[in-house]
Amino acid sequence: MNEVRRIETPLTQEKLSVLKAGDNVLISGVIYTGRDAAHKKMVEALRQGEGLPFMMKDQMIYFVGPTPAKEGQVIGSAGPTTSGRMDAYSPDLIAEGLTGMIGKGLRSQEVIEAMKKHGAVYFGAIGGAGALIAKRIVLAEVIAYPELGPEAVRRLVVKDFPAIVIIDHCGNNLYEIGKAQYRA
Repeated sequence: MNEVRRIETPLTQEKLSVLKAGDNVLISGVIYTGRDAAHKKMVEALRQGEGLPFMMKDQMIYFVGPTPAKEGQVIGSAGPTTSGRMDAYSPDLIAEGLTGMIGKGLRSQEVIEAMKKHGAVYFGAIGGAGALIAKRIVLAEVIAYPELGPEAVRRLVVKDFPAIVIIDHCGNNLYEIGKAQYRA
């Protein structure tokens, strides 16, 4: 079994260079949220020469649309969204310096090529465990696109957020590695 790696954000090239597909990680620090509607707005802003809600360099985006927080909670259930929905937008954000993405499911070859070219990592979070994941979020604030409701961009502060490296910066893909190991 792989050891658990602890990662503090920001996720610099130096930090991500040691991560390999299959590594278990605990992430602490600031991460941002965004789903497809927010990604579309961010890429449109880029193409129009406008600013982004946050500087992408060395940052991580969690693909999530959390449920409303109940009284006494920081955030509601916060399970990952299917990452493929962001594939049309991710290469542009990676080119802007985004180094980490957290979600679930497969990524397109275009996203993987952008990750290899610019240095980025794709982490998987546990689908169906949104209530448990939410307990690792210690602060949540909407910073952009509040009209999108759950899909607004949020700044989260996380402590020991559990994830696994699905695709590393070299393009090694845990889904492909797993299939090959099964076939062998």
